[in-house]
Amino acid sequence: MSVPLIGCASSAAPARTAASGAPAKAAAAAKVAAAPRKTVVARAQMQQQGALARELEPPPDIFDAQALDLEFWLKPRTITVVRPASGEKAKLLYWKDGEIIDAAYQELCHLLRDVNGKSVAPIDPKLFETLWGTQAFLERYGIEQPLEILSGYRTAASNKRLIEEGVPAARQSLHVLGKAADIRVANLNPEVLGGLVRSFRQGGVGFYYRKGPRGGWIHADTGLNRVWKG
Repeated sequence: MSVPLIGCASSAAPARTAASGAPAKAAAAAKVAAAPRKTVVARAQMQQQGALARELEPPPDIFDAQALDLEFWLKPRTITVVRPASGEKAKLLYWKDGEIIDAAYQELCHLLRDVNGKSVAPIDPKLFETLWGTQAFLERYGIEQPLEILSGYRTAASNKRLIEEGVPAARQSLHVLGKAADIRVANLNPEVLGGLVRSFRQGGVGFYYRKGPRGGWIHADTGLNRVWKG
């Protein structure tokens, strides 16, 4: 009597083991199957986040003029400037086919004159190259604003007076030599503007931060490559 019972017990035990092992195997299989799905989801999320980050990032060369090609520099150069101190504004084609157009150059020199000292002097063409390049570069990304010229050429007397009034001005200022300009672009952060001017590597760049609706300005010159904050 006991043998059949033992036999039934021994034969039933494997059945119960097999039955209880089935869910375990199923759960393990589910985990294995879920792992790839989690990996796929994670990768998809990373790709989505990466795409979003790329959308928010500026174009790779937006603040690096060194990425410009030769075609950019060979096209005709038209620059739009405004002089808040005198209320003047002009849009001038000053360079074409590798040559400066003298009449336009003379007008630009007049616009960058010492307004207070009422004196005009030749402006370094290299400075106009930087100013035009800055504006043309911004226009590629839909920023079409004139360059505000806050200061261009200065007589030695005007420069000295600024120093005496506590206005940031170097004693050996390149403004006196017609090789510097203080500029601003409406609604453009001066740090962004300065970064772009600096990327041309045409000379010195000074960052001047000021509070108020008009903000600060950027000093650009054709002297040695250097950067400072004022």
